[in-house]
Amino acid sequence: MLDRAYALNDELVRLRRDIHAHPEPGFCETRTAGLVAETLAEIGGISVRTGIARTGVVADLGDASGPTIAIRADMDALPIHEATGHTFASTNPGVMHACGHDAHTAILLGAAHLLRERFAAGDLRGRVRFLFQPSEESADSEGKSGGLRMVEEGAMQGVDAVIALHVNSMLPLGQVTVRKGWNTAAADDFRGVLIGSGGHGAYPHEGSDPLFMLVPVLSALYGIRARRLDPVEPAILSVGVVRGGEATNVIPCEVEIQGTLRSYSAAVREQLITEVERAFALTRALGGDYRLSIQRGYPAAWNDQRVAGWMEEVARDLMGETGLDCSPAGLGAEDFAYMCQRAPGAMLMLGAAIDDGVARPHHTPIFDIDERCLPLGAAILAETAARFLSGQAKL
Repeated sequence: MLDRAYALNDELVRLRRDIHAHPEPGFCETRTAGLVAETLAEIGGISVRTGIARTGVVADLGDASGPTIAIRADMDALPIHEATGHTFASTNPGVMHACGHDAHTAILLGAAHLLRERFAAGDLRGRVRFLFQPSEESADSEGKSGGLRMVEEGAMQGVDAVIALHVNSMLPLGQVTVRKGWNTAAADDFRGVLIGSGGHGAYPHEGSDPLFMLVPVLSALYGIRARRLDPVEPAILSVGVVRGGEATNVIPCEVEIQGTLRSYSAAVREQLITEVERAFALTRALGGDYRLSIQRGYPAAWNDQRVAGWMEEVARDLMGETGLDCSPAGLGAEDFAYMCQRAPGAMLMLGAAIDDGVARPHHTPIFDIDERCLPLGAAILAETAARFLSGQAKL
């Protein structure tokens, strides 16, 4: 499988660079979806549906005579101005593929090539569903991301297992990370407003000061992790915005605080929200009040032990024991979690670092990958699916 994937290298690079040069933000991936549908049609033997979750593509290879495995790739870009200097850099100012979704899309198209060959040879039974998903990075006006929209529109119906990968620009080429259990965290955002009466800076005793309330509220927020949660449970509360006041001699009426909450377990997720509410309620003891809103984001993603085991075995067979990285999970978020709620699933991290001593982190203007990861990713996804459909990998 790996040899056949390497034979596709030039095509995968071409596809990735085409998509990279024409990035599109969430739910606007019209051109990208068109390229995907066109490429799948050229491969042949694949049933293609477009317009799923607005700009997503769902394609089926094979039939329902056996099990169904889905493979997912996200297609959207980020609102970042590219600074890589590539000849194939973004032609859409202020929008960039700064997280590798261009690579994910090209890799999945490569997997479709490889699996079409296996089906043509007659040694696979069942169906592969290719999920080209819009808007992983953002949600629509209803707070729904592309992954959730695809699930709601039936993309996971009849699916027995689902797999995906994510490039990692900080992990060496030739290595993959496969985790069993928690892989990404639940992500919720909060926006709170501390309310006072405001007043003249020379007469603070005549009113209530939300900036005075800010200190105990911030202390309580940061104390949640240290003093309110079980210390062995992973969780994070980070404040990213504090905004209030416009003049040195004016006590403002309101001060805004915004932040993010990250967790794995459902119980800790709910406790975080409860404790944030309690922290803001301190304003009332200080003569003020508050408004608080919680925007629930993606749930935590659980890598099924069996499915992750398949991917680990494939990676070991294709890349050797030294190709397996054992880094623990972090508290980043991914809406692949919605698909893992509908069928046993797993995502692996694919090493894609350029070996020149320069860090190119995700979500930055200089993000970049070593394109030699593309055939590796395609081979791992295709081989994992093939082993499931041939009966070698079992649920």
